[in-house]
Amino acid sequence: MNKAIFLDRDGVINQEQGYTYRLEDFVILPDLIEVLQLLQQKGYLLMVVSNQSGIAKNLYKQSDVEVLHAYLVEELKKNNITLSEIYYCVHHPDVTNCICRKPDSLFIEKGLARFDIDPSRSYFIGDKERDTEAAAKAGVKGILIEANISLKTILNQIE
Repeated sequence: MNKAIFLDRDGVINQEQGYTYRLEDFVILPDLIEVLQLLQQKGYLLMVVSNQSGIAKNLYKQSDVEVLHAYLVEELKKNNITLSEIYYCVHHPDVTNCICRKPDSLFIEKGLARFDIDPSRSYFIGDKERDTEAAAKAGVKGILIEANISLKTILNQIE
């Protein structure tokens, strides 16, 4: 079985600054590339799981999110980093109900099943309690960080 690192997007991968949907506002955090290279070398698959409720609230379009994700994939690819998948929820409970929005664990569970991942050897790094709640529901170890900090600060928590 494989092992994986699931990552929240805003505040973990890119700078948290409210609803991030414009490319000019998408700032990849310092040390992210170096940390993801190290985790990938250690054999972890890398996946993003993100709530993008601004779509449901009509603040931006799904195509805006797709542009950001394509940019992220290309920037990581330039550094020999592969994202196995990017899962994102387009819903918000004020607009529509779903089971994919964190703190629910549907997208983590999809990743676990699709990529034959052992949850007990996997982690979810997030900057909100809902991230670690989703991780716990899926049997993955959650690591709660402050938004916009270097992931180097939590490397010692990953085996």
